[in-house]
Amino acid sequence: MLTLLFAAPATWPDYREILPRVLADAGLGARILTLDDAYDPAQVDYILYAPSSPLQDFTPFTRAKAVLSLWAGVERIVGNPTLTQPLCRMVDPELTEGMVEWVTGHTLRHHLGMDRHIVNPGHVWDHRCPPLARDRKVAFLGLGALGLACAQALQQLNFTVSGWSRSEKQVPGLVTRHGAQGLAETLALAEILVLLLPKTAETENILNAESLALLPRGAVILNPGRGPLIDDAALLAALDSGQIAHATLDVFRVEPLPQDHPFWAHPQVTVTPHIAADTRPASAARVLAENIRRGEAGAPFLHLVDRAAGY
Repeated sequence: MLTLLFAAPATWPDYREILPRVLADAGLGARILTLDDAYDPAQVDYILYAPSSPLQDFTPFTRAKAVLSLWAGVERIVGNPTLTQPLCRMVDPELTEGMVEWVTGHTLRHHLGMDRHIVNPGHVWDHRCPPLARDRKVAFLGLGALGLACAQALQQLNFTVSGWSRSEKQVPGLVTRHGAQGLAETLALAEILVLLLPKTAETENILNAESLALLPRGAVILNPGRGPLIDDAALLAALDSGQIAHATLDVFRVEPLPQDHPFWAHPQVTVTPHIAADTRPASAARVLAENIRRGEAGAPFLHLVDRAAGY
């Protein structure tokens, strides 16, 4: 029987009932321990983990075949020098669905100019019609599983979509760019810009005063990716100058967003409380079970993290 350590105390109540059922359905006999249980680290086969976990020293887990994260983001664990086991991030189909819905909803909101009709205290009869989606240019920074799914969903609605990634990536039917020159070209066309990059040393503050100035005047920014992708002060200055018309932000450098942060009060900022995509226990448990099955069968793990790249 396998020994699993569920090292994410805050989320254990969500998994307590569903995880044993999913493991049993997958034919995996397992004993699930938590950090509150007495256990021998050297007997643990797999660690189910969230980067917020109090477990930070992986040295004693000499038998563990993998650390399976419950989160898509791994920047808080990937640099841990004690982590020598394979690390897999969470790519959950329902998490992807949620992200697609959030990005699509807010893209349509800004494309159609819905805010001026929803909040219209002066009862202004504003007869301006938006362009059709095919005439609206949307760009993605980040073409991983989430970015690509969102880009393809917007393509289905006829938006003109392009994407940028740190390394070269070919996607049939999608204009893709990479590198510094490709980033500048992508920004220059982005009437709506969606950020879905991981947080790394190279992507932190990728939207700064210089790069914000490359966007078309009046562009809209959607950030459901990572808070540190944006230089907050530079974004506020760009909003105040009119260079950026609106920013809809779901992620922040500090969460919950402090009550005195200027984003809360800025009329051209929409704050959503990190709800664009979340791990859903029922589907995430199936991803965990599949990776454990693969580990036991000697097959390659799904969603294995590239330590050098940081994601």
